[in-house]
Amino acid sequence: QVQLVESGGDSVQAGGSLRLSCVVSGDNYGILGWFRQAPGKEREGIASIVKDGIITYADSVKGRFTISQDHAKTYLYLQMNSLKSEDTAMYYCAGGLYGWPPSLNSRDYVYWGQGTQVTVSS
Repeated sequence: QVQLVESGGDSVQAGGSLRLSCVVSGDNYGILGWFRQAPGKEREGIASIVKDGIITYADSVKGRFTISQDHAKTYLYLQMNSLKSEDTAMYYCAGGLYGWPPSLNSRDYVYWGQGTQVTVSS
């Protein structure tokens, strides 16, 4: 079993930065990812990291967001730069059992945090 608890969501102005954190309890996972869901929209996978370090980004955040883990793999981070109003959403940390192939599909993830809200004002 893996438990995930996100933090770091806030309200920021467009162009600003935020870092989301996720405490990861347990190691029964093959992949960790960040997802987001805006009101009225489907949940979108935006970044994932496999246990061996392979990283995948959605085109919508590539070059602006960075996913990382600390050395002890206790924390999962999402550094978000150059934020846009369209980044406004609830952000979720998630874990999947299998690390290959790397996935940004929510159906491949079985562990979910409760979410943290990010609001970007223009």
